[in-house]
Amino acid sequence: MGEIQLIEIKEEILSDNKNLAEDLRKRLKKEKTFMLNLMSSPGAGKTSLILSTIAALRESLRIAVLEADIDSIVDSEKVASAGIQAVQLRTGGFCHLDAPMVTKGLDAFDLKNLDLIIIENVGNLVCPAEFDTGAVKNAMILSVPEGDDKPLKYPLMFSICDVLLVNKIDFLALTDFDMDAMKERVFRLNPKITIIEVSCRTGEGIDVWADWLASEVREFVR
Repeated sequence: MGEIQLIEIKEEILSDNKNLAEDLRKRLKKEKTFMLNLMSSPGAGKTSLILSTIAALRESLRIAVLEADIDSIVDSEKVASAGIQAVQLRTGGFCHLDAPMVTKGLDAFDLKNLDLIIIENVGNLVCPAEFDTGAVKNAMILSVPEGDDKPLKYPLMFSICDVLLVNKIDFLALTDFDMDAMKERVFRLNPKITIIEVSCRTGEGIDVWADWLASEVREFVR
């Protein structure tokens, strides 16, 4: 029997991606453009949150959106209909964005005329957590209907995010979602994370989220 040589490629791929992501952050810092990577499972409310964020901050920040989907441009159309520039990345089967993909998207923007770019990553709680996009901050949405046990099932996602948005809190009274238990699980994984409760349907908490984001943008670009 011939000798089998085992070559580990994942570590090398992630290392190369990390280096490019760091270069992207340097580029964004130079251009004074803040980039947020927004992640969640499908249907948690990423597009709704982005539209609410645009409504809250469009008078004070110049915003664009980088959309990612395996197929379809429906979310980009919603953003464009709000009068905001959108670039669609069609991943063709990939369940995440990485730094090379984001680089292609950024090349379509005039960064000098933008304060904030929001990445709407592919809907998935697994793959997007593993790949650095070059964003300045990572955010994720957990919607109430998904349940309070998700930090137990997808710990990496909760560990790498700077802010957790708990969406659809208007649905709380109709569920057995335990907010305190969820927060305890999240803080055990990530003691420094900021947790903000929101409802894109009623607007509750959106001002708190918008204030947090605007503060982060100001800190980065000064």
